Amino acid sequence: MRRIVPDIHADPIRLDRCLAINDGSKTAFLGDFIDAGKGVEVVDDEAVLIKVKRLLNADKAIAVMGNHELNAILFHRFDSFARPLRQHAKKNLDQHRSFIDRFGVATDEARYWSDWFLDLPLWFEDSSSRLVHACWDQNAIDTVRARRSDGRLKPEDLEEVAVRKTDFAKAVGRLTSGPEVRLPNGFTFMDIKNNERSHVRLKWWGVDGGGTWRSLALSVPEKEMLPDSVIDAGGDVPSYGSNERPVFVGHYKRKGAPKLEVKNALCLDYPEIPCVYAFEGEASLKNENIIRV
Repeated sequence: MRRIVPDIHADPIRLDRCLAINDGSKTAFLGDFIDAGKGVEVVDDEAVLIKVKRLLNADKAIAVMGNHELNAILFHRFDSFARPLRQHAKKNLDQHRSFIDRFGVATDEARYWSDWFLDLPLWFEDSSSRLVHACWDQNAIDTVRARRSDGRLKPEDLEEVAVRKTDFAKAVGRLTSGPEVRLPNGFTFMDIKNNERSHVRLKWWGVDGGGTWRSLALSVPEKEMLPDSVIDAGGDVPSYGSNERPVFVGHYKRKGAPKLEVKNALCLDYPEIPCVYAFEGEASLKNENIIRV
């Protein structure tokens, strides 16, 4: 049995509430431990990291890397020309603000924790379930596994990952950030910050059963701006077969009430209604096992 815990984002109160409902089962974290978002009552990246690290060291938890951990690894490292692997632009500074406020930029403490993030694998699987932060893409996993059999990045991979040009780097991005697919010609939408976008995130876990741009789009405020046609994006969108073992993801900041959409894949990242999943080894997931925190 496991309790599956999605993105904590520097919220020690949420972390404690998630752990408090644990009945002795091992905790499985889906990444994104750092970088507080809006509305967090108490922000403490360090407290969250210390507690998670202790649980992992005591073999009371497992965890995978999120895109915020990957971003931090790159943010606090530099290439051979002394340029940061992740730009220190305002957008990135704002996203990483709570971590920087506590640890600084490229300080010994910041490097200590970003070094520790490299211990986190990009995915986890056993005979009953799978964990990944954003997208279970078997092709991407196979690409990473060919070089890093345990799914853990090495320092020598980081410049390549930062540039995002090679198949290996794109595979790492797919697992931690998920697929973003170009809309058909002539279609764009405005995101929540009123930026016009031509690429959209998709619920890849629903693609296997078919679906339209509107029904499978994520993070689109006005879905009527999208075509109401069946998605035909070729290999750009991974699908997750209905006979595959259950997979759990975070990352997508879903709205509304947590719920199952397919029997063997579940996104648990609902910031407004935090939840965990009580996984008991079942092949078909159950709505009643989604526990609101």
